[in-house]
Amino acid sequence: MLDPRIEKLASVLVHYSLQIRRNDLFRIAGPSLATPLIRAAYTEALAAGANPYVRVSVEGLEEIFYRKAADEQLRFVSELDRAEIEQVDATLAIGGRWNTRDLTGVQPQRLASRREAVSGLQRRFLERAAKDELRWCGTQYPTHAEAQDAEMSLVEYEDFVFTAGLLQESDPVAAWERVRAEQARIAAFLGRCTSMSFRGPDVDLTVSVAGRTWINAAGEKNFPDGEVFTGPVEDSASGRVRFSFPAIFQGREVDGVELTFERGKVVQARAAKGEDFLHAMLDTDAGARYLGELAFGLNYRIPKFTRNILFDEKIGGTMHMALGIGYPETGSKNTSGLHWDMICDLRAGSEVNANGEVIYRNGHFLI
Repeated sequence: MLDPRIEKLASVLVHYSLQIRRNDLFRIAGPSLATPLIRAAYTEALAAGANPYVRVSVEGLEEIFYRKAADEQLRFVSELDRAEIEQVDATLAIGGRWNTRDLTGVQPQRLASRREAVSGLQRRFLERAAKDELRWCGTQYPTHAEAQDAEMSLVEYEDFVFTAGLLQESDPVAAWERVRAEQARIAAFLGRCTSMSFRGPDVDLTVSVAGRTWINAAGEKNFPDGEVFTGPVEDSASGRVRFSFPAIFQGREVDGVELTFERGKVVQARAAKGEDFLHAMLDTDAGARYLGELAFGLNYRIPKFTRNILFDEKIGGTMHMALGIGYPETGSKNTSGLHWDMICDLRAGSEVNANGEVIYRNGHFLI
């Protein structure tokens, strides 16, 4: 029997997050593990008059590609993929893995080479999205692998996923509209700030956000959601930050990451675990050592680290930064094949100062 929350999630994704319309060319991508959600979203899209199509991933193919592909195959970019990005009106990416660590044994340089090769696709995707020509959303289907990473049973993890998305509410869309209103107030205030200083046990960092736009993320691009973000001025970051939780990227866990910035660039990088991988990703291209995103997590229904960035970057009381490509709609000019989010906990002994006043303390805005 289908969990009714799956149908509820599909309805919110199709009608609220993506606003699927008649005649939309709508791509639904996800693993076969997520078949119940894929089927539900496909049904909702047909009812909306759209033209949905499905891309289902098969277990193990990604690992085979990275282990077996020749260098020229790693760099190959299909013209079909380029055409798809130009033509699709909306896309839903559903997460859910059989094994979240299946790429751990792949050489970091091969991962970096592939990311550099497809950076143009990523950039074009974000350009179309910034112009409202392409609507996109990423979500999570609960699986045993992600539940294990979060140190939960599957039942507990399902409850966590659906509660973080406010699906326990009788009207989830109305609940997200309330989130949107509160975050809009915060984003408007931050939009009047020119520089920000972060001080705390793990951070002593100053960045400029002058002239940049703060985006209110309330369930459209990610689901669940709950953050406000911008693209900091590229050459402005100065100081150091030690990230409170492991930084996970393409199945690799890098723990104890500490970065030092000068004139916006990472000039020192250390990690207690996975330092070689960290340096390989930083060497992806010239933009990988600069920040593309600065954000505050505001979803207080996500209280703990789960090793899934979709949720972890939204933890209420945290700040996260992304190395690499930024979102054009924020004003970010940084380009890269990398976009790696890393999270700093601000819930104890931390403050944020902007325009000469403390605006945030111990995980909460004071405005």
